[in-house]
Amino acid sequence: MPEFDEIRTWLTGLQDRICARIEAADGGARFVEDAWRREEGGGGRTRVLRDGAVFEQAGIGFSDVSGTRLPPSASAARPELAGATWRAAGVSLVFHPRNPHLPTTHANVRHFRAMRDGETVAWWFGGGFDLTPFYPVDEDVRHWHRTARALCEPFGGQGRYAAHKQWCDEYFFLKHRNETRGVGGLFFDDLHEDFDRDFAYLRAVGDGFLDAYMPIVERRRDMPWGERERQFQLYRRGRYVEFNLVFDRGTLFGLQSGGRTESILMSLPPLVRWEYGFEPAAGSAEARLADYLKPRDWLVDEIDTTT
Repeated sequence: MPEFDEIRTWLTGLQDRICARIEAADGGARFVEDAWRREEGGGGRTRVLRDGAVFEQAGIGFSDVSGTRLPPSASAARPELAGATWRAAGVSLVFHPRNPHLPTTHANVRHFRAMRDGETVAWWFGGGFDLTPFYPVDEDVRHWHRTARALCEPFGGQGRYAAHKQWCDEYFFLKHRNETRGVGGLFFDDLHEDFDRDFAYLRAVGDGFLDAYMPIVERRRDMPWGERERQFQLYRRGRYVEFNLVFDRGTLFGLQSGGRTESILMSLPPLVRWEYGFEPAAGSAEARLADYLKPRDWLVDEIDTTT
């Protein structure tokens, strides 16, 4: 099994590459880095871009942390790891664009190891990416899923894509709203079949994120919008907050393991609003979103040319 530092080096490089592309696309602001240390072990570097020309806020964090006891949310799911020390490293990002026609997006790639008496007793990879539009465009959604399907091809093809797309639809689901957080993408956790192959898939997902997102940025960044679209964007951002604070495992693990609160909660949007009993006007562009917030095979009428 490769040394942990090999994974760490790839993760920090991924953070650097994505930051450079986002800064170039934004053109109006740069990421500010906040390096931090964790008392129990490890640390990270949180980078946030604020008030840009394209992104109202873009956050991307790298962390490499360790501990002597798993938090309750993890130990309950894996009781066999009780008493083991652990180390976890990952990159996580959430971008909140200024233009309501440009979707919010999230991506995450991570690796976890548990040790006992100096020996690795468990390891796994997890990650994925998903898209949250407010004014969805079919062309964008199809491109997003085509990219996801293509990067899955060397790792099981349609079967891998179908499984991890379904996992994404099920994970990013707001049960109390009976809707998905967005139009999905890929999600996987506890991947531990073959280390080299699984690490290669993690790299494909991490490196494939920009291929999936940047064409959408170029298409939607300059679309006209006004106060109506802005208010709907702020309202829908509330759903993003609800998911992250109620359901997200990463948020729960980070807070319960004594993680750095500012870095954990950097995924939250800078501005958001809630409105009691809001219902968009029938037939409006805002009402159209509801049809996209349910699991769907976005590529069902396309021939898969990757196989």
